[in-house]
Amino acid sequence: MAKVIVIHGPNLNMLGLREPEIYGINTLKEINERLLEEANRLGLDIETFQTNGEGEIIDLIQSARQSSDALILNPGAYSHYSLAIRDAVSAAGLPTIEVHLSNIYSRERFRRKSVIAGVCLGQITGFGIDSYILALHAVSRLLGQAPPR
Repeated sequence: MAKVIVIHGPNLNMLGLREPEIYGINTLKEINERLLEEANRLGLDIETFQTNGEGEIIDLIQSARQSSDALILNPGAYSHYSLAIRDAVSAAGLPTIEVHLSNIYSRERFRRKSVIAGVCLGQITGFGIDSYILALHAVSRLLGQAPPR
């Protein structure tokens, strides 16, 4: 069974409370429960983490290299400037999909660029909780785990 690591970055622990008009009303716990449910349906093993620390995200990515087949990453605000996280994703060599709940391209100018996207297989942004679910489906297909249609 393929293993997928999901890393939720800074402030995502505040989902459901933090600007629901932008990030929606789902809590991080609800997102993780939905991911687990969908991963089970797709035949994937999934592990989720949340941290506010850049260094901790890097440590998780480096650890995932040894234990996982793919990575789904919501780097939050680190997307826009963390070359260290970009380098960790690049070095890990895992198929990685960057996700965002909100459409970063329709927001403030400083949010419209991701330095991390260039080392990811793709980016899914703007679909709320479904950004994560779509990423999980993409990973499943990439790993050849997708159920037949």
